Amino acid sequence: MKDMLKNFTILYVEDEEPVRKNAVEYLSRVAKEVLEAKDGKEAIGMWKEHKPDIIITDINMPKLNGLDMASYIRANDKDVQIIIATAHSDTDYLLKAVELQLVKYIIKPITKDKLVAALQKSIEFIEDKSKFNLLLSPSCKYNAYEKVIYKDDKEIKLTKNELLFLDLLAHHHTRVVRYEEIENAIWAYEGMSQDAIRSLVRGIRKKVPEDAIENVSGIGYKLHTFSE
Repeated sequence: MKDMLKNFTILYVEDEEPVRKNAVEYLSRVAKEVLEAKDGKEAIGMWKEHKPDIIITDINMPKLNGLDMASYIRANDKDVQIIIATAHSDTDYLLKAVELQLVKYIIKPITKDKLVAALQKSIEFIEDKSKFNLLLSPSCKYNAYEKVIYKDDKEIKLTKNELLFLDLLAHHHTRVVRYEEIENAIWAYEGMSQDAIRSLVRGIRKKVPEDAIENVSGIGYKLHTFSE
């Protein structure tokens, strides 16, 4: 379990504080990072800022329930793995889970075995995705699982912001990533200036193949992958 989650960030959403704290304490020992939220509204804010790999959420919560939260996130993020936990088995909930492409529907109480099984399934889905080995040229690739660029089998060093930028583009390489998404991921608090984004892109373009990163005027940036 420890090695299984060492490269992943988990967001745990639960309004009952003792339940949430116990789960977060356990997950913090095995995952790269564990975030927590007490309701769906707070969870959406955490998702926007941190882009976790896996979300585990209760359904019945104040302000915004888990299914409505999952609907919003899934509409904007096709990659994040979402696990739903609830005290009741309900056919309508199960159908909704299928519609939202949820990984697992866990009936409470959540045991370690149930949690491990759901997390294992999440990781299988993640590792099956082509985004985790993106070819940028015949000799250059980005491994989004390790979050590293390899050029001629040598690791290329990235700054923190370069890594955040490239990882965002890699997670959404089938489309243009909008300026506001980039701002939320890298400059959520201070805001993104034109000079800042241009400087960042200039720096990373020196480390990746020519034309790997395209600026779509007035919209944002897109990562171009190489097809063998």
